[in-house]
Amino acid sequence: MKVVLDHLTKRFPNRNKKGDDVIAVSDFTFEIPDGKLIGLLGPSGCGKSTTLNLICGLEPPTEGRIFFGDDDVTRLPPENRGVGLVFQNYALYPHLTVRENILFPLQNLKGKNKLPKAEMEERALAVAKLVQIEGLMERKPSEMSGGQQQRVAIARALVKMPKVLLLDEPLSNLDARLRLQTREEIRRIQKETGITTIFVTHDQDEAMSISDMIVVMKDGVVQQIGKPQDVYDNPVNLFVATFLGTPPINVFDGEIKGGMLYLGDQAVLPEPGIGDQQVIVGIRPEGFILDERGPFEVKLNRVEVMGRDTSVVSTHPASRNAQIRSIISARNKVDPGAETVRFSLIPDKTLVFSVEDGNEALWRETAAGDRNTP
Repeated sequence: MKVVLDHLTKRFPNRNKKGDDVIAVSDFTFEIPDGKLIGLLGPSGCGKSTTLNLICGLEPPTEGRIFFGDDDVTRLPPENRGVGLVFQNYALYPHLTVRENILFPLQNLKGKNKLPKAEMEERALAVAKLVQIEGLMERKPSEMSGGQQQRVAIARALVKMPKVLLLDEPLSNLDARLRLQTREEIRRIQKETGITTIFVTHDQDEAMSISDMIVVMKDGVVQQIGKPQDVYDNPVNLFVATFLGTPPINVFDGEIKGGMLYLGDQAVLPEPGIGDQQVIVGIRPEGFILDERGPFEVKLNRVEVMGRDTSVVSTHPASRNAQIRSIISARNKVDPGAETVRFSLIPDKTLVFSVEDGNEALWRETAAGDRNTP
């Protein structure tokens, strides 16, 4: 089911009853393709959960419209939209078994939508198999792990055969290993069912690993929409660049002079497509090449060996971060007793942003591959 958000806006009255309304979602326009998994991503308070509530009908929009396919569902009540919703806290009924929790939405169907008992049981077993909990049907939630409870919540949402599946921070209560396993399961289930799915999270690793497309939001405003790798490689502004990536991007104050990018007094890369100006520079942790003759010299703090990778922790006068983190292959040996380390920079991992204009990216007129390290 294709989902279209057309100039969607949600305002809430100011609690102090003075001043302007609070804009939770501002002029959100986007077409979610049929059968895709979309990640709504951003920090707490950015408007992603409000957007989900607008889509499912728990909140009415102040302006704009919502379409499921060609049908305008803007004013349709939640129970008539054909959505399945999975909450952050699972919201399972503690006194009911897994089977009873999954059956509950079907048992509440009325009139022409009411199903025979045998069909309800058949559906419940089918979704339990899909999420791999068919052997736990007689347990109660208190007898299950967090990951198993999450699967029950997903099964309960799927048993109604929804047109759209909405997941609101579904992995927040799980430990790191279980989060990884469960997000892989969510992707598998979405692929097998083909249901259009919207996944809300503040965790960029989750969103990037399982989403077909991501929507990055800040203060109710959509910052960028695209395929995860495209957004990571080509962020439109400094906020998107700093929000995506683990470890986070290294940020510096820089300057373009005579077609060269300077960090402090070091000319580190040619930038022929950008005029002379003060800039903000972001270098991804993987954007450093250990090079004893490299143009970028940093003061070494420590070296952290992490199996296949080595993390070089350093400082530089132009850095906005307290520490710079450079990720290089563990095959490269760094003397932990050295005072300084030199790097060459990978052009397409070095991003340049304007100081003004909302820190927007300064797109280069030449391809990254045409830029040579001096």
